[in-house]
Amino acid sequence: MLRTRGALVALVLAAALPGCKIIKTPTPEEKAAEAAKSAFDPATKVDAIWQSQVLPAIDKRAGDIKTVLQAIAANPDEAGAKYGNPRKQASSPWTYAVKLNGKIVAADTASRAGTLDVDVDGDGKADAKVQIGPAIRGTALRDALDFLDFNEFRNQIEWAQFGKAFNEKANSSFLAALPRDGLTGKTITVTGAFPLPASGQLPLITPSALTLGQ
Repeated sequence: MLRTRGALVALVLAAALPGCKIIKTPTPEEKAAEAAKSAFDPATKVDAIWQSQVLPAIDKRAGDIKTVLQAIAANPDEAGAKYGNPRKQASSPWTYAVKLNGKIVAADTASRAGTLDVDVDGDGKADAKVQIGPAIRGTALRDALDFLDFNEFRNQIEWAQFGKAFNEKANSSFLAALPRDGLTGKTITVTGAFPLPASGQLPLITPSALTLGQ
């Protein structure tokens, strides 16, 4: 009799909860696969916009470096609004998009953070430094783009990884193929961006495009 009553109680409970179902606990492999789907991939995100958005935006915004430096000396904020990203975070320094054509007067290729000193006015002295990597400092390419918004990212770490991915894209696209010997004396054409330099320092340009001449 007790066994019969127990069976009846179970049937009543089952009938009273028609929406209940057993939820399977995911395996570690299934959890890892799901996490991979939602993981942030900065390189893929940069690849998706590099050719169609990044390069045209920097090229359109860029001014001749002599003109940009003169504008910065007169008013860094006005220069930033014209040649940089007017939607930048309030606490961030201005970043300026520029174009230059000049002669390489010095090359540091021994360091992983390689640079070229470029004379653009023909006086034999460097007017700018161009980063050639493979290690590239800063996030100038990201910061010069006004269609990017920090608030679209989950946290500061993703935003920083995204900025670094621009440098890696420049390196893989054209900087890695740049010769490391015999650069001094050659001409160079560059489009890129640089943050407001400290007083007395040369602008440090991260290139979005670079052509080496003779």
